[in-house]
Amino acid sequence: MRAMGLWLVVALWAATAPAEAQRATARRPAAPALTTAPAQLECPSVLGEGVKTKRIFCDVQTGRDQADGIIIKLPPHTGPVTLTFDLHNRHLYSEELIKTNRAYRHYTATIGVLTADNTLLSRFVVQNEFRTSADLVDRVVGDVGPGGLKAVAPTGSEPIRIEIGARENVVSILGEKLAIIRPDGVTPDNFSAPGRPIAVISNVMLQYRPAPAGRRGATPRR
Repeated sequence: MRAMGLWLVVALWAATAPAEAQRATARRPAAPALTTAPAQLECPSVLGEGVKTKRIFCDVQTGRDQADGIIIKLPPHTGPVTLTFDLHNRHLYSEELIKTNRAYRHYTATIGVLTADNTLLSRFVVQNEFRTSADLVDRVVGDVGPGGLKAVAPTGSEPIRIEIGARENVVSILGEKLAIIRPDGVTPDNFSAPGRPIAVISNVMLQYRPAPAGRRGATPRR
């Protein structure tokens, strides 16, 4: 009898376990799907719109404080956020220099991605050589220069990808330094004084899981 009672308990448990599991699964909300969207950013110095790509190019300026950089506000999210963008060097285009074989430039620009409390998350570098107009990523619409184009244009392109912690609500892209080698020497000219545009970014995107309805988003990191 004792064995039979034990057998009945096991049988009843086996019969009800799947139903309990199904109810538990039904009660558990599904994880939000990954969302990919253009980032909302505050660009202190907009270079302009590309003629071919139609992208908006934003200057990256040097500075000491994240507040001086390109501010990217993260939408309410659950878990980490992936930030991607294209990093370019910044070239002052001149047809005359190309015709006289003096247009060569070797650029190395270094930038940082920082949190709201000025913590450096990572550094990134874009390096390329300019010789002719074929080395430009695009020309930028403007109200000066031949054909209504700005002389400053992006050259070189480095795809950047960085994962940002779940507790961050804002990050900043800030320039650190620029080195330029010209055709008349092998020693680079170095620039790091605050307030100088040293690079350009475009195609800034975010990938994240939206926070559940009614939740404002991540708790800021202290």
